[in-house]
Amino acid sequence: MSEREGLGAVRRGRRARWFVVAAIVVVVLGTTSVVVFTRVSAGASQEQAPPPKVETATVAKTDLAENESADGTLGYGDEQSIAGRKPGTLTWQPAAGATIERGKTVYGVDAKPVPLFYGTLPFYRDLAEGVDDGADVKELEENLKALGYTSFGKPDNKFTASTATALKKWQKALGLPETDTFGQGDVVLAAGPIRVASLGGHLGGPGNGDLMKVTATEKVVTAKLDADKQSLAKQGDKVGLDITGGKSATGTITSVGTTAETAENDDKAKITVTIKLDDPSAAGTLDATPVKVIFTKGEHKGVLAVPVGALLALAEGGYAVEVDEPAGRRLIAVETGLFSGGKVEISGKELREGMRVVTTS
Repeated sequence: MSEREGLGAVRRGRRARWFVVAAIVVVVLGTTSVVVFTRVSAGASQEQAPPPKVETATVAKTDLAENESADGTLGYGDEQSIAGRKPGTLTWQPAAGATIERGKTVYGVDAKPVPLFYGTLPFYRDLAEGVDDGADVKELEENLKALGYTSFGKPDNKFTASTATALKKWQKALGLPETDTFGQGDVVLAAGPIRVASLGGHLGGPGNGDLMKVTATEKVVTAKLDADKQSLAKQGDKVGLDITGGKSATGTITSVGTTAETAENDDKAKITVTIKLDDPSAAGTLDATPVKVIFTKGEHKGVLAVPVGALLALAEGGYAVEVDEPAGRRLIAVETGLFSGGKVEISGKELREGMRVVTTS
């Protein structure tokens, strides 16, 4: 909560105080009589009524954080297109929503599977014994090893006869022609497991072109943060999450965008911040839902704080709290600090942890 918002919640004016009339003299015109009214002494047989009970709160030592929120969406993240690179007829495709892991079929062409490999370097050439050394050879060997084909030993950049042997064993297991060559369109490459978001191709159509859109398999939060507040988001930082439906959770920032974009109905440039849920079960069963992302701007540790409703705005300026003590109530002047979550940081020479203060909330 900003200081301006906090001050809006402060009660204005002074509280009503108990008072008595010491004496009222009434002169009755036209007579010599004088009538005098006086209050009942506190020491008399009748006792003065106690002041009404009020709500109080404890002055507590705590940690306060100043927050900034941004709108986000809980879902599977950005979609990516899968373009078929194998000529022929599309003969099999998965269902929307299906999850595919390494070695499993992404689609089929001419009744032959096109499986998924993990990696980030696209296969840009056909690989066979005698090709120049390259990182794409190592990527191929890493996938073959992960699938149980290890005759070449430790993966490296060299395509050897042992690599060809492992390749042919893999091809045989899939029912593919056993060749010494790995074609650049023989697999689909992704950084990890994929989830099919939607299908673009159709059975009987061409096996190349845009065939489907896929996402990651784990739900993440994608937040749109004002570009001028980019400093609030750092990779590895923790954030709070208010998920539609009343759920609260926490997450860890995994990436911070470096390109600012302006939405159609918003003139403020924003960057994309991606957040991983600390507890995946907090995502629930919905494929997508709005989320409020809470970034921490600053934190004050071990400060004295009270509910904002305990603040009194004094007529002469400044603020005070009304302390409720066995001997009675009195005002203590205080300085305000951070406002957060309905509480306000306060300090003052006479203020002590554990004091009870009158409050409205």
